[in-house]
Amino acid sequence: MTQKIGVLVMSYGTPESMDQIEAYYTHIRRGRPPEPEQLEDLISRYEAIVGGFFPLRKNTDRQVEEIEKTLNKQQSEYEFVCYQGLKHAHPFIEDGIAKMVEDGITKAVGVVLAPHYSTMSVGSYIKRAEEKADELGLSINFVKSYHMYPKLIEVLSERVKAALQKFEGLDKNEIKVLFSAHSLPEKILEINDPYPEQLIETSKKIAEKTGITNWDFAWQSAGQTAMPWLGPDILDVLNHIQSEENVQDVLICPIGFVSDHLEILYDIDIECQQVARKLGMHLERTESLNTDPRYMETVAEVVIAKLDKD
Repeated sequence: MTQKIGVLVMSYGTPESMDQIEAYYTHIRRGRPPEPEQLEDLISRYEAIVGGFFPLRKNTDRQVEEIEKTLNKQQSEYEFVCYQGLKHAHPFIEDGIAKMVEDGITKAVGVVLAPHYSTMSVGSYIKRAEEKADELGLSINFVKSYHMYPKLIEVLSERVKAALQKFEGLDKNEIKVLFSAHSLPEKILEINDPYPEQLIETSKKIAEKTGITNWDFAWQSAGQTAMPWLGPDILDVLNHIQSEENVQDVLICPIGFVSDHLEILYDIDIECQQVARKLGMHLERTESLNTDPRYMETVAEVVIAKLDKD
């Protein structure tokens, strides 16, 4: 009989409907309800992208389905069953672990839909999953990062090449390419967190593969807290490169994100575009990975490699 292997596919999570936004925001704030103006701002951002459609949740659901199909297509030794585990929404990470145990799974692998490791992001997902797995006696190993996986670099590089074609009549190095990722609190630098270094490694590899030399890195979507976050912020970078370098054409490649959601559809497609228009810039971004077969294969292959290794 083929052994069933559970795969806990973890991600940040998002509400499924507008009436869940307050509970979601409260969970992010560790049980502290948001101020009315904070809640109103978040609701308005969701409304602005696609009238209340929650793309991250739908995209994540599809990604989990496709990863399971890809895993079972790639080999026949095991039967893989994927479970969702979300950081800030149902089903929570702990729910995913509990469901595995309820279904009789005895061996599992965890992976996060984020290629770059940080103790504050991927590390916190893993910690929660480990604690629940230990409590319930489930054997589970984790993929920590896959930021330099060849298929991931290949598909991101192709996204860059395709987006550069939108700048008709320009040489690729006349276009400023900005790689971006979600900012985190600066305090991660005190513990030599690998997150910034991994992001630069991915950026350099894509630049090398696409032959671009006119590129930089920027942070985006920093939290609204008193503590300082990693910078420079992408909105500040857009202003700087226009005023100091007279840059007119910009391509944003958000390598820290694997799905269309608020940080892409609002923070880039609305906020960055508003700044670009004000500055007279032509701004484009690369297409998100979502369920691209090569990204699905990347996740499947790093899961299988972790299973075989352990």
